[in-house]
Amino acid sequence: MEIDSKLKVGVIGVGALGRHHARLYAQSPNAEMVGIFDVQSETAKRVGEEFNLKIFSDWRELAEQCDALSVAVPANYHATTTIPLLEMGKHVLVEKPIAASVPEAEAMVEAAKKNSVVLGVGHVERFNPAMDFLEKYAANTRFIEAHRLAQYPPPRPGLPRRGTEVSVVVDLMIHDIDLVLTMVDSEVEHFDVVGIPVLSKTEDIVNARIKFRNGSCASLTASRVSQEPLRRFRVFQEDCYISMDYGKHFGMVLKRNRIGLARKDVNLDEKNALAAELEDFILAVNRSRMTGTLCQPKVPGEQGLRALKLAVAIETEARRYNDQYGFKFAPCTPDELN
Repeated sequence: MEIDSKLKVGVIGVGALGRHHARLYAQSPNAEMVGIFDVQSETAKRVGEEFNLKIFSDWRELAEQCDALSVAVPANYHATTTIPLLEMGKHVLVEKPIAASVPEAEAMVEAAKKNSVVLGVGHVERFNPAMDFLEKYAANTRFIEAHRLAQYPPPRPGLPRRGTEVSVVVDLMIHDIDLVLTMVDSEVEHFDVVGIPVLSKTEDIVNARIKFRNGSCASLTASRVSQEPLRRFRVFQEDCYISMDYGKHFGMVLKRNRIGLARKDVNLDEKNALAAELEDFILAVNRSRMTGTLCQPKVPGEQGLRALKLAVAIETEARRYNDQYGFKFAPCTPDELN
């Protein structure tokens, strides 16, 4: 099958993340950037002018001219935006989480299968240089400790604060849930969770301890009400300790040998993880179109669904725990946040 040398792409939703999708597609040698759409016309106008992109007033008109699209709208609109695109036969890369609920995510995965199109999920940390290193050392993982702390997002005119339409589990912790499930090749046996809302109506800080059937364990902490950002991932193995700082792109490995412990500092090569994610998606789509056989991206819809299922289960357990002990929380009012 002959195809155009460049994939025709578009972006629906060009806010905080979508604008970078648009920028990087426009820079890609493997993509032809058709245009952008956003329900906030001022946002679309600003991004369109900044990167010299065509602005569409109708998402269907944009989709009809594209082979593939990125969807970077709020999570509670992922399913209603993505499923119609899949039913049009368009390949889609949707930002994480794949959806706001498991039934919505399952419907998205099913729609992609039914229409034989690529559905990728934007778990961008899979493309982080730190993960490139960790994947080489995934065997014999016994304990993982992850911290993902961020400041509370600023207000947005006419929209909820970015990410707060879902809990911090589905917004932030899901990154580390996906990484842990990639590192540990075993089923989850059980988990303990504590989480509370602080400023929003959903959980803003959560800790989860996950036990796997093979004996491995992971402790994950996520917060969007921290003073200082932190993204750290530590792995303890039978004869090795690995510490990775995603923010600083720096790591350390301690490995046991005959005379004690040998230390190796790891200076991870800088790379644009989002650009790598988009190129991976483009490659999967082009291979699918050329071969006539569906080729999956690094993070297909099924893996996005897998991460969401565990995230929702963790979220549910946090709420059950609070209900059991009668804990009640009163989120801050808009006036208190300003």
